[in-house]
Amino acid sequence: MNDKYSLSELLIIVSAREIRDYTNVVLGVGLPMMAGAFAKNYHAKNVNLMMEAGLIGFKPLIPLRHIADTMACRGLDYATDLFSMFTTHTYRGYVDLCFLGVGQVDKYGNLNTTVIGDYRNFERRLPGSGGACDFLSYSKKTVLTMNKGKFVEKLDYLTSPGYLSGWDSREKSKRFLPGSGPTKLINTKGVFNFDEVTKEMYLAQIHPGIDVEDIKKDIPWDLKIADNLTTTKPPTAQELELIRKFNPSVSLGPDISRNLWIQNLMNILPEKGLKYLMDAFSANQTE
Repeated sequence: MNDKYSLSELLIIVSAREIRDYTNVVLGVGLPMMAGAFAKNYHAKNVNLMMEAGLIGFKPLIPLRHIADTMACRGLDYATDLFSMFTTHTYRGYVDLCFLGVGQVDKYGNLNTTVIGDYRNFERRLPGSGGACDFLSYSKKTVLTMNKGKFVEKLDYLTSPGYLSGWDSREKSKRFLPGSGPTKLINTKGVFNFDEVTKEMYLAQIHPGIDVEDIKKDIPWDLKIADNLTTTKPPTAQELELIRKFNPSVSLGPDISRNLWIQNLMNILPEKGLKYLMDAFSANQTE
C-alpha cells in the first residue's frame, strides 16, 4: 500500500486516537462519525458510540448520512429519542467524550457555528448549534475538530461555551458540569491543548511536514507553544487501509468521488433513465 495520506485522513485518524475503550462517545455526522467508526473497528472495540438523535451503541457499516441513519448501521443496542438523549444521558453526565466541529473558535475554546458576520445582517449562515451547546456544556471531555474553520480574536456569535474568558470563569458560572470543557482542538496542521490554569489554547503537536510559522499565520493572537512540542505520529498502513475501506471518498477527494459516482450511475441506469437525467441536467445548465 502507498503510505501517502491526505490531510483529511490524518485528521480522522488523529481524532480517532482520542477515543478510549469502554467509554460513551457522542458523534456528529461527517469527520467525527468516521473517527468513531475507525476507533470501533481498530483499537476501541468496546466503545459505546452514540448519536444526537438517540442511536445508542450503534455499529457503523457505511458512513451515516444523518444523525438517525439506522440503515447505515450493522445494528445498535437500543434507540431513544432526542429529548431523552439530552435529559437522560447528557445532562446527567454520562457522556465521556463528544466531538464538535468548528466554524470560528477563540483562544478559550468558545465556538461559533451560527453565522459569519452580524447576526441580523450576516455574510454566511452556518449549521447552527444543534446539540453542540449542550454537549460542550455537559460532556466530561470535548474534542474540537477543525477542517475549514477559523481562529478569531472575537467570535461573531457565541454558539457554544468553552472556557468563557479563561482562568476559572467557566467553573465560577456554575452552569456547567464540573471539570467539563474543550480538551483538544485538532486541525489539518496540528493539535492544540488548553492550559490547565489559564485555559488558553496552545500548540502541543504539529503534523508531519508542517512548520510552526505556518500555524502562527492562522492565529490572530500570540500563540503559545508547548516546551515539549511533538510531531504527530503518521498513520500506519493498517490505519490507512481501514479508513479507505470504510469511506474511500475521504482519500479520493470530492471531485474524483463525484466523477466515480456519476460513472457508476451511468453503468446501472437503464438507457431511458440515463437519458432523462442527462436531459434534466442540460436543462438545468441552460436556465
